[in-house]
Amino acid sequence: MFAVAKNPYALPFNFTCFNLGSFQPGHPRVSVPEMDLIPKLGKLFFVSQQNNKTNQAVELTDSDDGFDVVSAGNQGQPDHLVIMVNGIIGSASDWGYAAKQFVKMLPDKVIVHCSECNSSTLTFDGVDRMGERLAEEVLEVAKLWPHVSKISFVAHSLGGLVARYAIGKLYGNHPEGRIAGLKPFNFITVATPHLGSRGHKQLPLLCGVPFLERSASQTAHWIAGRSGKHLFLTDNDDGELPLLIRMVNDSKDIKFISALGSFKRRVAYANAHYDHMVGWETSSIRRQHELPNSNLLSENEKYPHIVYVERDQREAGKTVPNGTPASVSPDDYEETMIRGLTQKPWERVDVSFHNSTQRYIAHSTIQASILIQIKRML
Repeated sequence: MFAVAKNPYALPFNFTCFNLGSFQPGHPRVSVPEMDLIPKLGKLFFVSQQNNKTNQAVELTDSDDGFDVVSAGNQGQPDHLVIMVNGIIGSASDWGYAAKQFVKMLPDKVIVHCSECNSSTLTFDGVDRMGERLAEEVLEVAKLWPHVSKISFVAHSLGGLVARYAIGKLYGNHPEGRIAGLKPFNFITVATPHLGSRGHKQLPLLCGVPFLERSASQTAHWIAGRSGKHLFLTDNDDGELPLLIRMVNDSKDIKFISALGSFKRRVAYANAHYDHMVGWETSSIRRQHELPNSNLLSENEKYPHIVYVERDQREAGKTVPNGTPASVSPDDYEETMIRGLTQKPWERVDVSFHNSTQRYIAHSTIQASILIQIKRML
């Protein structure tokens, strides 16, 4: 495998070789005697030339924030582009390990791109601005791989909302059921606050204390900027409804729900316990009474952290108006989002790290724990 940058130079692949035993000062030595050195946007990428059948991905010697991971040892061309999106205060490196594991497991099938356009404090810019940037990035990446025909998204935390906005923009450019000109396959969110973080224990670290939840809604923008307003549904741009409410239906300019419905499969992974950042309801798009009873949760022998799977569930017997209504009471925000999002069937996968030493950082741990299960979807 090898890592390549988002915008490679138009140079022959094997244009020079270096012995890394005498590489530039300040960079760690790499225990591979001969490798190709490829400059990409000021970063250094290395591809092993020891054995064409066993090419391995080698980490960048400097900090890497955005890259594609593809297999260099297969004879065919992967036709499935997987976009991985980080959450708040995150970066492309958050998905670096997962990207390499996906390509190792599916070397002839996937190209994995770890999004780099929304990192660090840029994640405070708001779901819409971040979504615009992600849409532009996906279009650029798709151009680099003209043989690719399919696209999937895997997004963590806030990144799931950003990805939902981006696909709406990308679908608008390709109304024939395509996302960035590609056939949409899987839309996978991991611990994403689909219903926002407002009240009802949606931000578990506040312990469901009403005073703390009200205070958080009023002050979130001080900590997380525009993104905080979106998460707590306090944005009121030009007198419009909060963005997350508008994103559960098609609008005049952006086909949010049509884009989501174009994917062959939608999956919401949610932490049933120990996630202090994103509540179980909001990440699994359920009402409180719809959460599985604790006695129904059981470990999966094949995937030990998977405790419950609910397949392809959508709202039954309820009609949703075409388009978001002009006004919605704050008391009805959550119900409006659930009914809007479940116009399309979702598979819910509940995860628990109850017996793991990593349980208290479940919000991050879930990223790595679901790799093998996601593999079967790609």
